Amino acid sequence: MTCALTLTHCGDLRSLEGLSAFGSLEELILDNNLLGNDLVLPGLPRLHTLTLNKNQISDLESLLDHLAEVTPALEYLSLLGNVACPNELISLEKDEEDYKRYRCFVLHKLPNLKFLDARKVTRKEREEALVRGSFMKVVKPKASSDHVEAPPEHPYTPLPSASRDLTNHRGVLGKCRYVYYGKNSEGNRFIRDDQL
Repeated sequence: MTCALTLTHCGDLRSLEGLSAFGSLEELILDNNLLGNDLVLPGLPRLHTLTLNKNQISDLESLLDHLAEVTPALEYLSLLGNVACPNELISLEKDEEDYKRYRCFVLHKLPNLKFLDARKVTRKEREEALVRGSFMKVVKPKASSDHVEAPPEHPYTPLPSASRDLTNHRGVLGKCRYVYYGKNSEGNRFIRDDQL
């Protein structure tokens, strides 16, 4: 019998106090909360599935060290939607290579994982993690105090200027039903005639 606990969309969930009462927990889903770098899990020796999608976790290394210590049976982990998980769709500064380095580093720290971020861990990824995983930690230089870069006055957005103000949104004219067939669309190549 599997013991599972789901705490998603709790909104203000910032701490996991009281979780130690569930020592035989095997699955823990904590998506869409406000859990951050101060996340502390009790010892959960039987936990094999943990999802922490869409939280506020930015310190990947300390999280992985903590998980290696308190969840020795962990096989399925998902961190999508956190700053610690690079995603080129959310951040223009990230690309596929950042995500590959992230996966390699996570597999180096947690070698028993079978799935990471809803993708099966391949034999090739596991081998690369053994050889290069410790070198894949993404380290950003600390900003010096004498040079502070000002934030851009108008951050990039693909929305027309009339619909950028979320408090005064009027919608857009026209009808659009869009079907996406590939990762890198090339113009209107993937739009069928009945969608025009």
